[in-house]
Formats: sequence, C-alpha cells, structure tokens
Amino acid sequence: MANLTQRILIGLAVAGLLGIFVVGVLMGTAVVGWKAALRAGNGAATMQNLKTIAAVEIQYYNTHDRTFGSFDQMITERMLSSKFSGNPPIADGYVFKLRIIPKTSSQPASYTLNADPQSAATGKNHYYIDSYGSTIHVNPDEPASAADPSLGE
Repeated sequence: MANLTQRILIGLAVAGLLGIFVVGVLMGTAVVGWKAALRAGNGAATMQNLKTIAAVEIQYYNTHDRTFGSFDQMITERMLSSKFSGNPPIADGYVFKLRIIPKTSSQPASYTLNADPQSAATGKNHYYIDSYGSTIHVNPDEPASAADPSLGE
C-alpha cells in the first residue's frame, strides 16, 4: 500500500511540475507578445507625433516671421502639449531631437526632427522628418535621415 501511495505522490508531483512549466511557457509568450504590442503602439504614436509637430511647425512658421519654433516655444504658445517638454523631450518611448536652422540671406529657415527609441524595449525603428516635405523616413538600425526610405517604400 505504501508503494502505491509513493507512486501517486510522485505522479502528482510530476503533474504539478508539468503544470507549472506550461503556465511558465504561456506567461513567457504573453510577455513577449505584450512587449511587441507596446513597441508597435509606441511606433504608431510616434509617427502621429511627427505629423503633429510638422503641422505645428508650419503654423509657427507662418505666424512668426518665417522662423521655426523650438519645443519650448511651441509649448509656450500652446501649440504643443507639455508632453514634449524636457531636453530632449521623451514621449511614447521615443526621444525627439529637433534642430532649427535659422534663415540667412541666402536660404530660408528650416528644421530637422528625429525620433529615436529610448531603448530596444520601447521601440524598433528610428524616424526622421524635415521642413522640406511631410515625408517620414525610417531606419531600423540607426538614427534616420532624409537619405533613408520613406514610410511605404
């Protein structure tokens, strides 16, 4: 009778360990899926942020003597939310770097804007947009530039 009890206990222990293993695999899969969804959501939000900033820059340019505004200037004017405050601003897992090029006698003012993932956990692609067009360029490996393919290519 003791031998039967030992076999039952061993069987229950093995079944319990298998159950814990299956739950662990399912939890691991769920975490990986959640992280991928988070990165995709951050990327989509960042592309929308780039479009919004580009539209606000055009508005700023047209109302401020043909100059582009910094994040702080556009926040002060209430054209952008305080989500873009900080130096550099970090929003939706991406670091935004805005470079304003002042106008000169030979060329108009311009800007470049990069959005790079804060870490590999928060984003996958690097994005770029500038004042010469509304095209968002993307690079999966390093900060994007105008030379990189645009979205949809």
